[in-house]
Amino acid sequence: MSKGQGGNRRKFLQASALGPATLLWSNGLSAIQGSRIGGTNAAPFGSILDIEHIQVGHYTESRRPTGCTVVLFEKGAVAGVDVRGSAPGTRETDLLSPLGTVEKIHAILLAGGSAFGLDAASGVMQYLEEQGMGYETRVARIPIVPAAILFDLELGDPRIRPDQRNGYMACKAASSRFCPEGNVGAGTGATVGKLFGISRAMKGGLATTSIKVGPVVVAALIAVNAFGDVLDSETGKILAGARTEDGKNLANSMEQFEKGNIGFLKPSLENTTIGVVATNVFLTKTEACKVAQMAQDGLARSINPVHTTYDGDTLFVVATGQNTARPNLTWIGSLAAAVVAKTIRRAILLATSLPGLPCSQDLAASRETSP
Repeated sequence: MSKGQGGNRRKFLQASALGPATLLWSNGLSAIQGSRIGGTNAAPFGSILDIEHIQVGHYTESRRPTGCTVVLFEKGAVAGVDVRGSAPGTRETDLLSPLGTVEKIHAILLAGGSAFGLDAASGVMQYLEEQGMGYETRVARIPIVPAAILFDLELGDPRIRPDQRNGYMACKAASSRFCPEGNVGAGTGATVGKLFGISRAMKGGLATTSIKVGPVVVAALIAVNAFGDVLDSETGKILAGARTEDGKNLANSMEQFEKGNIGFLKPSLENTTIGVVATNVFLTKTEACKVAQMAQDGLARSINPVHTTYDGDTLFVVATGQNTARPNLTWIGSLAAAVVAKTIRRAILLATSLPGLPCSQDLAASRETSP
């Protein structure tokens, strides 16, 4: 951390921060000016773009923290899905069942805005139709675009949410070479640790990583908006989550549960972690669904509690099939769980603060500067 960066963090901590938060939004105009909405792109950790014929594009709303992210599959891809938690917001997931007729999809949309955000998938369909992509019928090619959303309407004017135009713009911005991370796209308004509500939560975000083993690539792109705390899956240390009443420390959500401290809780009821796991190997739809099931273990290693009644955790798995060798499914599923945990950690470490919502780095900085 540079001296200037440390100074900025200290100013944030002193000015807003780690006390019970008052979010600074009014009349639909966010206090984004001076806060840190934006993205980074650090390649050493790999990304979903390490797989050929995949593009990623974001639309990040400037009027309040929300947005959408699209993953495009230039040659189509076999896909499966696993949905957990009790509050999902999804589109076209039934089609991904092994019993479904359609074999390949053409894009996946991840969006903020709760169920309203599913409208952005129509913009993705519009873009793909213009490119001549879709499932061939006798009268038209129909783009297949599964989608999942997360709830971020508590930040600013809830009437501002991703729509058809935004989905189209995300497609226009898509690249096979560059994928911004952090407070971008579907991760723009993501928050974590909402046991005591949004006023004691912290900032979540979006990230992508990959694992390469010889010619095999397994990658993930995840937007982390969990009810629970986010842990470093390797050390068990809480990276971000619900804060104590003074806002200066982590409350440890599971420790609060174990103490029976639930009668006074004011949880945020709308959360959800969503993402895409991709591989370059060949999978059938049945196998993709199994890998998606195993990939959910990455959430369990990284978020606690997870898959709650307040979450709608959804993971898609796509297989592009460039590597035609038939892989060991347990191996691919285990790599999927590992890359999901790796990506969640990165999403939290790359997240940057918003007014009243410190990020993991801010909390660490406050401990460093405490007497």
